[in-house]
Amino acid sequence: MAHVKNHDYHILNPSIWPLLGSVSGFVMLFGAVLWFHDNGPWMFLIGFVGVLYVMFGWWSEVIAESRVGDHTPVVRIGLKYGFILFIMSEVMFFAAWFWSFFKHALYPMDPGGMSPAVDGVWPPVGIETFDPFHLPLINTLILLCSGAAATWAHHALVHENNREDMKWGLIIAIVLGVIFTIFQAYEYSHAAFGFSGNIYGANFFMATGFHGAHVIIGTIFLFVCLLRLLKGHFTPEKHIGFEAAAWYWHFVDVVWLFLFIVVYVWGGWGAEVH
Repeated sequence: MAHVKNHDYHILNPSIWPLLGSVSGFVMLFGAVLWFHDNGPWMFLIGFVGVLYVMFGWWSEVIAESRVGDHTPVVRIGLKYGFILFIMSEVMFFAAWFWSFFKHALYPMDPGGMSPAVDGVWPPVGIETFDPFHLPLINTLILLCSGAAATWAHHALVHENNREDMKWGLIIAIVLGVIFTIFQAYEYSHAAFGFSGNIYGANFFMATGFHGAHVIIGTIFLFVCLLRLLKGHFTPEKHIGFEAAAWYWHFVDVVWLFLFIVVYVWGGWGAEVH
């Protein structure tokens, strides 16, 4: 009985997805470099489509494996630990941007005009910051309400097995995530400073821009969970995909709270408001 499974682990079959994903990611990033050097976006777009195809195909297989029972309790624990480690890596990613912002805010210098025009002044002279208690505060409330809706959806599934409440919780969370993204794009379009030429703008757009990208990814994550819910997926005992989406969304919430307090409120204190 060599092929009888007598363990709780899932032994994967050979897969083309890791190789295809690596090649697509390389083509996308190499294409981005070419795009930055005015060689057109086509190689980037080809790689990007490849990455999307790999994401769809690979995760579709993971969902199918779960549906046929390959994700035993032991496997689900491993998936949870893996996603926790992923979020920890994301924490360190954003810690780097906060580190850069704190460094230049606390010890501003002027190496060749890339930092404040006057040493020791932050934000740099001439920078008009956003009023933190206008659109940034509205976006903060929107994202917090979206996180509360995601928590409602999770509670409805786990504690009540109420799929209708879960559906509406996800819908509200997704809609608020989209509204946040629209408001963030509107804010960017009215910024009184640019990305290049000053360290404040570079730090601001890198930190809030990457957060915005994570909001878009998280919104898609929740939307996929909504589609799966409508197809009859998820039970109170087995919902790793949705749980990971909820964790990711709350991580996005927490990062934004730090961005709001550090970048918008503290980082722009005393500066001229746009």
